[in-house]
Amino acid sequence: MSSRGLNLCTLAGYVAADPQIRSIERKTGGHTQVADLTIYVDRIPSRKDNDSFTVNITVWEDSSAWRKLTYIKKGSLIIASGAIDASPYVSKTDSQPRAGLQLKANDIFLDSSPKADDPSAAPQDQAPRALATAEF
Repeated sequence: MSSRGLNLCTLAGYVAADPQIRSIERKTGGHTQVADLTIYVDRIPSRKDNDSFTVNITVWEDSSAWRKLTYIKKGSLIIASGAIDASPYVSKTDSQPRAGLQLKANDIFLDSSPKADDPSAAPQDQAPRALATAEF
């Protein structure tokens, strides 16, 4: 079996800032929305403090990851899965070329959210909601 064309990557990291949503025009006509976010991924194994790299993530409106964007905030720990590409750029600080990574997310798993600043914002003693079930 050939692995030609196989491009699947799964990364876990902390969200650097709230996702930014923008509207773009499709080549086939019409508009769609796309969200951009960046995560910090820790190098493993690493014995150094703050030894991480960033990955830019793109989420298209028609992906299953799109509906999870409302729960993603700065500081959230997420696991993103999708196709990855190289995305070179020039550093703003020293004008040197750098290697970057761009992940087109197919799915995002929510691991944790940052703690609320206001304890009254979310009740801590509330029981989890029951999930709806369906029979086919």
